[in-house]
Amino acid sequence: MTRDDAQAILEQLAGPTAQLRDDQWTAIEALVVHRRRALVVQRTGWGKSAVYFIAAKLLRGAGRGATVIVSPLLALMRNQVDAAERAGVHAATINSSNVADWGEIHERVRGGELDVLLVSPERLNNPDFRDQVLPALAKDAGLVVVDEAHCVSDWGHDFRPDYRRIRTLIGELGADVPVLATTATANDRVVEDVATQLGVGGQDTLVLRGGLDRESLRLSVVRAGNPAQRAAWLVAHIDSLPGSGIVYTLTVAQAHDVASLLREQGHEVASYTGSTEAAEREQLEADLLANRVKALIATSALGMGFDKPDLGFVVHLGAPSSPIAYYQQVGRAGRSTASAEVILLPGREDQDVWRYFASVAFPSESMVRNVIHALEPDRPQSTPALEPLVDLGRSRLEMVLKVLDVDGAVRRVKGGWIATGEPWHYDEPRYRRLDDARRREQQAMLDYQATDTCRMAFLRAQLDDPSLRDDERCGRCDNCTGVHVSVDVDESAAEDTRQRLMRPGVELTPRKQWPSGLSKLGLDLSGKIGDGPAPGRAIGRLTDLGWGVRLRQLLSETDREVPDDVVQAAVKVLASWDWTSRPSAVMALDSNTHPLLISSLARSLARLGRLTDLGTLRYAPDRRPVAAANSAYRVAALNGAWVAPGTDVVAAVDGPVLLVDDLSDSGWTLTMAARVVRAAGASAVLPFTVATTS
Repeated sequence: MTRDDAQAILEQLAGPTAQLRDDQWTAIEALVVHRRRALVVQRTGWGKSAVYFIAAKLLRGAGRGATVIVSPLLALMRNQVDAAERAGVHAATINSSNVADWGEIHERVRGGELDVLLVSPERLNNPDFRDQVLPALAKDAGLVVVDEAHCVSDWGHDFRPDYRRIRTLIGELGADVPVLATTATANDRVVEDVATQLGVGGQDTLVLRGGLDRESLRLSVVRAGNPAQRAAWLVAHIDSLPGSGIVYTLTVAQAHDVASLLREQGHEVASYTGSTEAAEREQLEADLLANRVKALIATSALGMGFDKPDLGFVVHLGAPSSPIAYYQQVGRAGRSTASAEVILLPGREDQDVWRYFASVAFPSESMVRNVIHALEPDRPQSTPALEPLVDLGRSRLEMVLKVLDVDGAVRRVKGGWIATGEPWHYDEPRYRRLDDARRREQQAMLDYQATDTCRMAFLRAQLDDPSLRDDERCGRCDNCTGVHVSVDVDESAAEDTRQRLMRPGVELTPRKQWPSGLSKLGLDLSGKIGDGPAPGRAIGRLTDLGWGVRLRQLLSETDREVPDDVVQAAVKVLASWDWTSRPSAVMALDSNTHPLLISSLARSLARLGRLTDLGTLRYAPDRRPVAAANSAYRVAALNGAWVAPGTDVVAAVDGPVLLVDDLSDSGWTLTMAARVVRAAGASAVLPFTVATTS
C-alpha cells in the first residue's frame, strides 16, 4: 500500500484535481499499516471523511473486514453513503428512517457484502443489533470510526447518552483493529473527554490537530431588539444576503414561525427541524443544494454533515448556548466561496431558552432511583408504561434509561427495559462539573456578543486552536473592519411583523414525501405525495405562551362541546387564512378522545361560515389505528382506517372541504384522511385543528 494508492481513491472521491494532504496520508498510514488509534481534530472542509473512506477501501483490499462508522445525523449519513459510492465503496446505513431495510442490511453484513456500515449511536443498544450483529462486527471489523466525536463528550456539542456506549464497542475489538475519532469542534476539555471515553488517548495514539481559522467567514453581531424587531430585520435583509443559506433558530416553534412569516412576505424558504420527516429532509436538503430556496429556517437538526460548499450565509436568530455549537453551525458556510456572511442576532430571551434546556438535563438522584425501583428484573416494561410510575416526561425518561443502561443498572431487551440488580452510583461530582462547564460556555457566548476584539480569534481561542497566535486578527469580522451591519428597521414594518407573530393561527405544513420502506409493508406508495391535503391551520401550538396553556387545558379535560372562546379564535384564524379557494364544506374526523369537541366545532364552523356540513369521517369497524413510533408504520396503520364517504355527497360540493381534527402531531392522520376525502370527489382538502404540537 502506497501513497499513490490513497491518492487514486481520493480522486475517485473528490475529482481528478484533489490532492492528498500530508496529514491525511499520515492518518491513513497509521490506520492501515500500523493499526493504530487516531484522534483527528480538524476544521470543517479539511477532508476527515476522505481519511476513513480511503482507509476503509485499502483495508478491504488487504482482506480486512468491513469498516463501522458511528455517525450522528441522517444528513451526515446520506452525504457519506453518496461519497462512498463515488469511490466504489459498498456502503449502507442503519438508522431510524430505514427500519424496513434493517433485516436485509443485517444479512449483507453477515455475508461480507458491505465495505462500510454506517450506524447511528442509538442502534448500538437496539437489542437485535446489539446481540446479533454487533458481536460479529466487533470481531471482524477492519476499522471503527467515530464521526463527530465531540458528541461523545458529556458536554461537547450535545448530550447523547448513546455515544457513551461506543466505549463498550471499542473495548471488545481485537488488538489490531484500528480506531479513528474525528471532529471539527473540540476544545482541550472536550478532546480530553473524548480520549477518555473512547480509550484513544494512550501513548500510542496519533493526534492530528490543525488550525480552525475559516478565511471566508465574515462574522458580525447585530443587536436588532426584541423578537419582532429581529424577525423584521430578517424580512428586510434576507434578499440582500449572498446566495442561499441557513437561518438557525433555538426552538422548533421559532423555526416554523419564522418560515411562515418569510413565506408570507414572498420569500422562498422552508422550515427544517428534528420533527421533519426523513424523506422530507432529503428533499429540503436537495432544494437548498440546488438553490431552489433562499434559505432553510432550521434548528440544530441541520448542522453536522450537511455539505453545501457554496453556502452564502448563516444567520442565527438567537444565540446557541456554547461557542462550540456556534462554530459548528457557522462552519456550514463559505467552504468553497471567497466570502460568506455569518450574522448573529441575539436576544435577551436566549438565556431563558438556555435555562430551560439546562433544567431538562440529567435529573436528581432521587428521580433516577425512582426509575430503577419502578423496573423489574424479569418483566420488561416499555417507556410509555413507565411514564405513569415516575415523575419524568418521555424524553427525559428515555435519556435516564439510556444512561442507566450504559452504567449497567438497567438493560434494554425486547419489549422494553429491565433492572439488572447491579449497584448504581449517582456521580454527582461529574454532573456538577458539567453544570459548571455549561455555565462557563454560556458566559462565553455572552462575551462573544460583547467583545470588541476579533470575533474569529475569540471563537478559535474558545476551541483552544493550537495555531492561534497572540493578538491575531482575522481582518474580516465587523470588529476588525469597523463595518457593522445596520440594525435599522422601518417602524411600520416592525409593527406589522409583531402583529403577524401575535395573531392566532399556526400554519400546518402538509407532508410532501412518503416515508421510505412502505413497499415492504405492502403499500405501493413512494416519492412525492400527490393527493394529500393543502397547507392547513391550527389555532395555536401546545407550546405557545399565549394559547398554549388554554389549549393544553382544553385537550386534557373530559370531552365536551367546544367552548365559545375556541370557536371565536377559530373564526379569526379562518378569516385570516389566505387560501386560494374558500372552503364550501366542513367534515369532522372521528376521534378516540375528543369526538364531541371536534364534531361540535365542525358544526359551529358550518353554521357561521355557511358551509355544507358533511358530518364525520368515521373509522372503519375494528380499524381504529394505534400509535406507531415510525412514520412508515403510522402510514400502514392508517391505510384503510376510515369508511369512505359517499362520492355523490362529497363530489356535489363545489369547492374545498375543511377537515377538522383536535390535534396535529405527526401530520400523517390528516394526510391519510385527506386522501380518502379527495378520493370521494373533493377538489381539495384544507386541514384545520384546534392545536398542533409543533
